[in-house]
Amino acid sequence: MNIFDYTIADLKEYMKSSGEKEYRAKQVYKHVYDGIPFEEMTDISKELRKKLSEDFEFSLPKIKKKLVSKLDGTRKYLFEMSDGAFAEGVVMEYRHGLSMCVSSQVGCRMGCAFCASTLHGLQRNLTAGEISGQIMTAQRDLKRRISNIVMMGSGEPFDNFENVMKFIKIAVSPDGLGIGARHITVSTCGLTDGIYALAESGIPVNLSISLHAPNDTIRKSIMPVARAVPIERLQKAARDFFEKTKRRVTYEYALIDGVNDSDECARELAALIGHDGTHVNLIPVNAVKERNYKKSRSVERFMKLLAKSNINATVRREMGADISAACGQLRNENISGMGDEC
Repeated sequence: MNIFDYTIADLKEYMKSSGEKEYRAKQVYKHVYDGIPFEEMTDISKELRKKLSEDFEFSLPKIKKKLVSKLDGTRKYLFEMSDGAFAEGVVMEYRHGLSMCVSSQVGCRMGCAFCASTLHGLQRNLTAGEISGQIMTAQRDLKRRISNIVMMGSGEPFDNFENVMKFIKIAVSPDGLGIGARHITVSTCGLTDGIYALAESGIPVNLSISLHAPNDTIRKSIMPVARAVPIERLQKAARDFFEKTKRRVTYEYALIDGVNDSDECARELAALIGHDGTHVNLIPVNAVKERNYKKSRSVERFMKLLAKSNINATVRREMGADISAACGQLRNENISGMGDEC
């Protein structure tokens, strides 16, 4: 078992079952998230250090590859897990500090037509420790603290719900990563059971929904999940999430040239969400060489049409455009380069 897969509550149970005082859990947990290995925890007994070393691995992802944007300093990491699986993470710098986009799965099975993460399907879920480990490894590399997390890397977070929720508990723990819940955003392509379960968790993280179309016809053509979850049902889940948590939901809308970026689409989207009080994050889609989709040429026009209908919309700032910025691209390039080894 990897120590980074344990929440503080898990470690308290471990200490209790091992005949140790409960406060030892808090002591050890803080050391772990300060990156201090068991053998260097000199304020606990040699016996406990030995037991921890025998019972747990102290395992963090390794950096297989790192790309640094010459345009804005964005850093993209290809992490290698202990079993040789790869996942990506991206660190972006804003005025408020460092924000990191983390992956929740190795690959993805959702099949969104414009996303590079789905090209090789789903290999496996990431554990809570492998998700938090992306942040730990990046912080070690940068020698700076990550202050915001977005779960918008490879994978569908709600397709790995148990590990994602465990990760969130680790992230918000003052003795863990110590990141406030309001600085964490979970993105879903529309798995409504996960939306309701997140609302019931009582942890006030932000929710972002990948909508990407103003109607079911277009959405089904680019997002297979839409065949099971129509927009009406997705909207109801978003409204119920807001009623339960009082946290505003953001709709993500990747603008694809000639697919979902027409004036008619903008007006239809405005009519669809006009009474929801949500925010729309417009994303100029990243070109993926294995896909035929191209970046929209109508981004500003689309936003202005939404604004005319009093829809709160912004265009996501493009970062790391020169370093394989699309989700899954760096992993896919690595897999392609390995050929028959994969």
